[in-house]
Amino acid sequence: QVQLVESGGGSVQAGGSLRLSCAASGYTGIWSCMAWFRQTPGKEREGVAVIIPADGSTYETDSLKGRFSISQDNAKNTVYLQMSSLKPEDTAVYYCAAARYDYCYRSPWSEESYGYWGQGTQVTVSS
Repeated sequence: QVQLVESGGGSVQAGGSLRLSCAASGYTGIWSCMAWFRQTPGKEREGVAVIIPADGSTYETDSLKGRFSISQDNAKNTVYLQMSSLKPEDTAVYYCAAARYDYCYRSPWSEESYGYWGQGTQVTVSS
């Protein structure tokens, strides 16, 4: 059974940093895409960063470039989201997602491209 388990969320003051982790288990293949999404109450889930595990290519949504970065540790089957210079508007539940099939390449920012999701981890940034 595939599981994605996020950790590393918490409360931080504006300007601070956090690193989220997503540990994947139950799948012995190489994921086509892995991503971080976030969601705030009343808003749609939005893509934050994507990584292509096969070659390590990374993509961050334009508005977060320079502050957020995604990385992976293949030996640990773990994907990370490093967040720095955090702002109150970064407050959200952050979700890890994984796609087994390569149609995620066409729409890496779409939730529909991902078949597996973690339970989410809360990040709260105070001013």
